[in-house]
Amino acid sequence: MERRLFALQRLTAMLMAPFVLIHVAVILYAVRGGLNAAEILSRTQGNWIWIAFYGLFAVSVAVHVPIGVRNILIEWARMGRPAASVLCLAFGVLLLALGLRAVAAVGGLLS
Repeated sequence: MERRLFALQRLTAMLMAPFVLIHVAVILYAVRGGLNAAEILSRTQGNWIWIAFYGLFAVSVAVHVPIGVRNILIEWARMGRPAASVLCLAFGVLLLALGLRAVAAVGGLLS
């Protein structure tokens, strides 16, 4: 199991690297262009490319982060593997729900 989690975390890191770079570039472009939040939202709402981009980004984060937190709880907090696994699975589900809700809001899928 540990090997699979290690591989999964590395895979999601490889996926997240371009997401982070593109996300930061878009933020810099928007801020330097003087766009406010309403203008940014008006450009993203209903755009399936951005919805897919940030949806995949949210899923990657929801997988990547809990694996790292699990390792920290096991190594530093001396928590048992079963307890750390359950806690981090719940944390991952929470991250996924919050991330996808944000994507739906930014994409204009929520009223």
